[in-house]
Amino acid sequence: MKNKKILTTALVLALSVSTIGMTVKADVKAANDDVTASDYLDEKSDEDSTTEKGVDISYDLNSWGTGYWVGYKITNNTENTLENWTVKLSRKQVNIDTSWCVNIETTDDEYILTPLSWNTNIPSGETKEFGFLGVGEFDGEIDAKLKYTTPANSHYDPTATISASIPEKYSAIRSQDCSGTVKTISYTAHDSENGNTYTKKANIYLPANYSESKKYNVLYLLHGIGGDENEWEMYNDESKVKAMMDNLAYYGDIDSFIVVTPNGKASESGSIPSFYAFGDELRNDLIPYIDSHYSTYADRDHRACAGLSMGGMQTINIGIGECVDLFSYFGAFSAAPTSNPASTTAEILADNEYPIHYFYNICGLQDGIAYWSASSAAKNLPEVCDQFVDGQNFMWQELDGEHNFDIWYLGFYNFAQIVFK
Repeated sequence: MKNKKILTTALVLALSVSTIGMTVKADVKAANDDVTASDYLDEKSDEDSTTEKGVDISYDLNSWGTGYWVGYKITNNTENTLENWTVKLSRKQVNIDTSWCVNIETTDDEYILTPLSWNTNIPSGETKEFGFLGVGEFDGEIDAKLKYTTPANSHYDPTATISASIPEKYSAIRSQDCSGTVKTISYTAHDSENGNTYTKKANIYLPANYSESKKYNVLYLLHGIGGDENEWEMYNDESKVKAMMDNLAYYGDIDSFIVVTPNGKASESGSIPSFYAFGDELRNDLIPYIDSHYSTYADRDHRACAGLSMGGMQTINIGIGECVDLFSYFGAFSAAPTSNPASTTAEILADNEYPIHYFYNICGLQDGIAYWSASSAAKNLPEVCDQFVDGQNFMWQELDGEHNFDIWYLGFYNFAQIVFK
């Protein structure tokens, strides 16, 4: 007997339901359901079908030589309710005998799966499940085509791109509709200068409709040499970081994630040398606190580190240099003069076995403070380290600008679109 658990991609976008054990012949209507697949599609033909980020599909497969069992899940991680969903499967890939929780009709080339009357909608945050029994041998993968409609007043309109400016659409403050939450938290940290424990503060952004039933990615966003946890101004509803996160999620450009802005100086005195000791605090104090108090994936594949100026240096020297086992996405915005040069990073990563999912960099051409250091640290990194491939998991962006928040907010906007993809 073979057992597979597969997250389908490409043409597949979503599938879910609680398996309620109702079986139906493939070409027969489900009991107590008076709508056929063809009727259903005709009835909805005047509505626009769509697919969007945040809608996931997966299936479990068990085969035993003469037959196989397939159980599908559609999970809706968007802010919208998915309505009138249909799934099409190729008859070249499967031979369906019986099914549950769906109506199934056949054409010459496809099986058309439609929901039962009680199962036509998938609310935000919910999962639907259904499945079927197949006849014959099976040893491959199944491609599914999912279509659905969203409410007529849907706000889904993803137009964000990696760019040289932030569109007003993505910087506007959202006060109620799909607005996330920012708050200040306190945690216990170890002072890098004397080993004593003390209480530190950090700010945290939680996505709209944050739920303990869902797992979230986390970005640790670091400040510059003269700042603290408040330098990114992520402490009230006027926050530009919050506005960008709210809007990117609202319009469907990203699956929203948690953002944490800590104080990157690892001492109660706030000394400059303690910037370089922040890795221990991340590893032993802050990350464990966040993972134990919020619903996170709690692994490197779902964790990112980024920062401006000295925070960019920390991303390179500490995030990549010391904590590549903790983070897989990195963003450096105008990385400070003490950033490791590319050759040093290449040496550090010579034996690294942790995949680096993405490293994004940005710096202003007129930045008299950081352009030289940032470009020395990253611009030619793919040429000296084979773990970075330009256009695949690496990007260097330079444009007119100085050492200021015009560049740093743009860096955040662009990085938020790249990270966790």
